[in-house]
Amino acid sequence: MLEADKVFAGSIPENYDRHMVPLIFEAYAAETARRAASFSPLAVLETAAGTGAVTRALAPKLAPDASYAVTDLNQPMLDYAASRQGPDRRITWRQADALNLPFDDASFDLVCCQFGAMFFPDRATAYREAKRVLKPGGHFLFSVWDRIEENIFADDVTNALATIFPHDPPRFLARTPHGYHDKDLIRRDLEAAGFSDVTIDTRAEQSRASSPRVPAVAYCQGTLLRNEIEARDPAKLEAATDYAAAALAERHGHGEVAAKIQAHFIVAVA
Repeated sequence: MLEADKVFAGSIPENYDRHMVPLIFEAYAAETARRAASFSPLAVLETAAGTGAVTRALAPKLAPDASYAVTDLNQPMLDYAASRQGPDRRITWRQADALNLPFDDASFDLVCCQFGAMFFPDRATAYREAKRVLKPGGHFLFSVWDRIEENIFADDVTNALATIFPHDPPRFLARTPHGYHDKDLIRRDLEAAGFSDVTIDTRAEQSRASSPRVPAVAYCQGTLLRNEIEARDPAKLEAATDYAAAALAERHGHGEVAAKIQAHFIVAVA
C-alpha cells in the first residue's frame, strides 16, 4: 500500500460519508447486512468499518443480546461512524488493525468487512487473523469491487484525470479500490489462510446522483484520490474536480445521472 493510501483525515471522512456512501456504498451495505443477519450471529466483528455504512444497516438486524465490535484502522473515520450511529449498548467502537486484531481466538460468530480487503497491505495476514478470531464454523463475509471498467463513474473520473495529468495520471481508483477483483486469486488467498467452503458471487447495482458533479466531488475529494491530485498540484484540486464533472456530464447528461457499479460478495467458513 502506498503511504498516500493510508491517510484518511481532514474533510475526507465527512466528504466520504456525504458523497461516497449514498453514491456507491448504501445499496451494498444493505445487502451485506441482509447476508450477515442470515447467519443469526450473536458475536460480530466488523473490520475496516469506515464511516459506518454497514454498521448502521446491520445493527438493527442483530439480536438484542448480540455483541458488535466495530473497528477501523483510522480513528477519524471511526469517530465519524460512532457519531452517526447513536447510542447502542451492543456496539463497542475500537481502533484496530485488521492485520493484528486485539481479540481472543474463537471470539466471534461472524467477521464482516465491506470494501476493506483491497486496502490491506498483507491480505494473507488479515485473512489468517479473521480466521483466528472466528469460532469453528463461523463465517467471514466481505465484499470487494469488481474491475474498474465495470464501475463506470470511477472509470470515467480516472480517464478524465489522465487527460489533466498525462505524464503522471492518478491511478488510485484502479490500483486500490478496484485492484483486487480476480475471483480465483481471492479464493486461493482464503484457502491458503485456512478457510473452506468459499463462495463468491457478483452483484451489479446502479450508482445514482442528482448531477454529474456529485460523483466528481465524491471521487476527487471524498477518497484518497484527492491525495494523489494534490500531490501532483495542490492548486488543481478544484480544476480537476470541475474537469471530471464536465467529462461525466458529456457522457451521462447534465441532470440526474446513473451508471453501473459492480462488486463481489465473498463468504468463507472458518
